[in-house]
Formats: sequence, structure tokens, C-alpha cells
Amino acid sequence: MPVRRRNVVVFLAVQAVAFAGVAVAWVLGPNLLKTSGLQASTAGHLPVPVAIHRKTPLRIAPLYDRPDLVSDADLAAVLEQVQPRFDRKNLAPNFVEHALRIWGVNAQFQDPAVLSGADMTTFLTDHRSFIASWGQETMPLLIDRQDGLAVRWTKEPGGSVHHDHWLASLTEAGISLDHTVYGPSLRRGMTIENVVEESVRDFRLDEREAEWTAMAFGLWFAPETHRWTGGDGRRYSFDLIAQRLMRGQKQLGVCVGTHRVYSLAVLLRLDEEYKILSPDVRQAVWDHLASVRDAIAKSQFPDGHWPSNWPDAELAVEKPIEEELHKKVIATGHHLEWMAIAPPELHVSDEQLKKACDWVIKTTVEQTPAEILQRYTFFSHVGNALALWRHQHPASFWQSWEQQHPFHTRPKREASKVEVKAAAGHEE
Repeated sequence: MPVRRRNVVVFLAVQAVAFAGVAVAWVLGPNLLKTSGLQASTAGHLPVPVAIHRKTPLRIAPLYDRPDLVSDADLAAVLEQVQPRFDRKNLAPNFVEHALRIWGVNAQFQDPAVLSGADMTTFLTDHRSFIASWGQETMPLLIDRQDGLAVRWTKEPGGSVHHDHWLASLTEAGISLDHTVYGPSLRRGMTIENVVEESVRDFRLDEREAEWTAMAFGLWFAPETHRWTGGDGRRYSFDLIAQRLMRGQKQLGVCVGTHRVYSLAVLLRLDEEYKILSPDVRQAVWDHLASVRDAIAKSQFPDGHWPSNWPDAELAVEKPIEEELHKKVIATGHHLEWMAIAPPELHVSDEQLKKACDWVIKTTVEQTPAEILQRYTFFSHVGNALALWRHQHPASFWQSWEQQHPFHTRPKREASKVEVKAAAGHEE
């Protein structure tokens, strides 16, 4: 074949492959491209691996024990509501992540219908368990990459809804750095550390959501690492991430902006002990949280709940908006949660804390199992918040409670066969 003709054939073949790739990308859509790792893999930078000097992550310890806000009986009633009673078929990763972050990897329950911490951990970290729940038709939760493992984050069925929520949830749950993770190829030697490394490669400061990356990196990297290089070649730091979390309107972001607030409170607590922030950024974080405190001090309704437009301060009460109950649960539960790990100077008054606790306890306990299941992610934050206010870990408290109140002696719960629409589309 003449050289010129051979070059034309090669050129056309390359063009055909390129066109096919573009067509596939167009069909799959930008969200799938990002979640499947196709975007990040073309970054062209190999960041210096972050040395992690611990086998288990740091934990933000509770600061208060306030039985005047939450009694033992109230805490037990709420925690019973938010136990992970999930159907094993088509388990929603988002629900499992939320349950695991509050109950922990070692949680055990007397009720056989409740998933243990080990059950939930296996589902999230072993592709075989995922397939047992979802079958072969659904795209996998875990994605094999050349140098590690990534997590498919998407609102599509079987996905983790938010970037790094999987990692942050397992981190808060106390997962070990060397815990084995099996992707679809069942490649041996992959661990949580490989997922952390992949997250470092993937993260970009201009992402819509940085809340969970901030927590995961903070709980694994501090105190030794304050700065690192990402997959885009950029130098990152906790200062940059904190500034990113404070940018924009307060109400914008997941769960009416409250996750950004919680992540900032986590960074503030880490800085108290490990100095991961510069003095100027620490002061900015403090001032930001103080402005949130001032807003919710004015936007609380007489019954104790906070609305989704809490940043409007007194205008939120003077001109109330119509919204569904779960929006109020989101705002109230999340605000109680971040204040439970924050210094007392950043709290609203004790009277307001008490009103908020009373409202959210009553509201949670009044829900049927089916109603809890439909909005599980939101109510899980309520359980965690109330446990924090009692200086308790939910699993430890519940284990002690069950010794005094065995499962077989408690009233039977009504069956709750509810279809949670893949639950992946849940906004949290």
C-alpha cells in the first residue's frame, strides 16, 4: 500500500475511534463521565502521595453531656427510630453511608432485621456484596482505576450521591486505613488508603461540594499534613478548603447549607489541637460560624424548629415560607449537630437549644417506620446530634440500653415495606 494511502487509512481509523468515544461520552452524559473517573484520569498529573501516619482516623470527640436537653429515654427513642432497618435488596449506598457514619463499623443490634456495622461496611467496600443486593444490571458502586479505586457518585440508582461522601462516612465510622476494598475486578491489595489517594487525585477546589472531602482529609491527614498536591498539579491546603466552604450564600449547598457549616466546625476543632489552619483563616472560620449562630438565633420558630431559609434571620419568622416537614428536620437536626461539636461561644442560648431538641425529638418519635425510611438520611443526623449532646456514641449507648431493655421485651414495630425510590436520588 502506498505510504500516502496508508496514512489516510490510519487517520480515518483514528478519527473513527475518536468519534466513537465522543458519541459514548455524549450518550453517557457529563455526570457519568465524572463519576466513572474518565475525566480525572486525563489530568496528566501524578500527585505526591500523602503520607498518612495512623491506622484509624481521628475522631471529633463530643464536648457536652446535657441530660437537661436530651434524656436517656428520649435518646433511646430516637436511636431506635434511626436504626438501619433496610431491605437487603437494592440497598441505597446513600442510606447505608448515613447509617454507618453514626453507628460505626462495630455496631451490633439485637434486632435481626437491623444491619450491623460489619454488614454495612461490607456492602460499601466489597463489590460482591453490592452485586448480591443490586444484581449485574446496575453500574457498580466502586470503580477500578489503574492506580486505585474510585467511588461512583451520582443520583442514579446504586450510586453514592455526593463526592467523597462514601469516604467521609466510612472515615467517621472508624474504618481502618488497611481495610481491604474489592472493586469489580476483585483486585487484591486495594485498601481504604488507595481510595484516599484516588480522592486526592480527583479533588478540585472549584467543585460544587467540598464538604465531605474536607472532613475525610482532615480526619486522615492531621496533624502531619497541612498541604498536598492534587491530581491537577495544584497545591492544596486546609486554608484553601476552609475558604472554599465559606464562599457563597449560606443557604446554598447540600441540606440548605448546613453540611458546609458542620465541616467548618470539624476543621475548627482539628485546628484547636493540631493547628491545621493559619491564624487569619481560623479567625475567618470562627467569624463565619458566629454569623451562622446569629442568624439561627433570630430565625428559630416559637415551636423550636429552624426553617430551610434560616440565613434570612428574623425575616424567616416574619415572612414564613411554606415547606414540607423534612426541610425543617434537615435544618433543625443539622444545626443541633454542628453546635454539639462547636465551642459554647458559638451556641444559641440554652433556651433555644432546649426548644430545638424538644421539637426534633417529638417530631422524630412521631414518625412511622415507613416515614423514617423515606427520609432516613435526614433523621440519622438527628440521632447523631442528640447522642453528641449526651457525650455518647450511638452504638455504645444503644448496646447499654439493650442490656436493660432486651429486644424481645420491647413492643413489636410495625412492618415497613416501603419503596424508597432507589433512594439514590435523595438530596442528601
